[in-house]
Amino acid sequence: MTHQAFKPFKVLVAITLALAGATALAQTKVTRIIVPYAPGGPIDVTARLMAERVKDTLGTVIIDNKPGGGGNIGADAIAKAAPDGLTIGIAAVATHAINPWLYSKMPYNAATDFAPITQMLRVPNVLVINADTAARLKIDTLADLIKYAKANPAKLNYASGGNGSAGHLAGEMFKAQAGIFAVHIPYNGGNPAQLALLSGQVDFNFDNLATASSNIKAGKLKALAVTTAKRSAVLPDVPAVAETLKGFEIDTWWGLVAPAGTPADVVAKLNAAFVAALNSPEAKARFASLMAEPVASSPEQFGAFMKSELGKYEKVVKASGAKVD
Repeated sequence: MTHQAFKPFKVLVAITLALAGATALAQTKVTRIIVPYAPGGPIDVTARLMAERVKDTLGTVIIDNKPGGGGNIGADAIAKAAPDGLTIGIAAVATHAINPWLYSKMPYNAATDFAPITQMLRVPNVLVINADTAARLKIDTLADLIKYAKANPAKLNYASGGNGSAGHLAGEMFKAQAGIFAVHIPYNGGNPAQLALLSGQVDFNFDNLATASSNIKAGKLKALAVTTAKRSAVLPDVPAVAETLKGFEIDTWWGLVAPAGTPADVVAKLNAAFVAALNSPEAKARFASLMAEPVASSPEQFGAFMKSELGKYEKVVKASGAKVD
């Protein structure tokens, strides 16, 4: 090969290597899912399950836990990420419906700083009463609880994981719609609240079904009603609160969002990947073990849902008087 012929050959090799490098770089792009809570909880577990199931479509997907501030730190990181579809994250009932009314200062705008992708899951909450208390007071149904509370104002109390927690707000909604008064006793977290209920220090609470189910099955707690609009497939014999108090609905939900400004075609691609993963039989079986129900949706449906939840909790939080400064 002549010297003159060698130069174009070297150029061709350089271009080929450059293109190969660019292709390799494109293939090594990583999608990051920010989870605004610590590892190990239901939200984190389901996010990791989804990350595994979409890797054939999206490539490498990693979980980035950013707990703190009631979820606000992680949610803010999602809001401020580049809108390129490579950083997405979890939007939950706390971060996108409760916290905007609970915290006096918010680092992000829940209504405008995010592009909805899809709702993922919901976990019913359940109104449970200490089994011994239920037997002593002859409370077998939700109607019995309401009747007793009306006849004995302020004699019943209920626990929650803290002021402004889902259990607190569910209790306040219940009291308002039932026209009763029960004393709210906040604890520093859901576990202490549950222990107080099991020991009989408090009478009832609104707990996450995944947390309460083992004690319901063991007969330590009596389930009076689930808080979803309809009965849960997990506890089909337990009525919904809405069967007694029309329109009552409150549950724990979460989904996926991207930063506002993420292109619509990118959001559509993400939606297709995660909806397929949510609807897979393997994922549904795993969700059932966590007492979670998949709720795959379009971006438009999830956006409308979050907007309605934000409006609902504005009234609930303000009525409760709960504030975090």
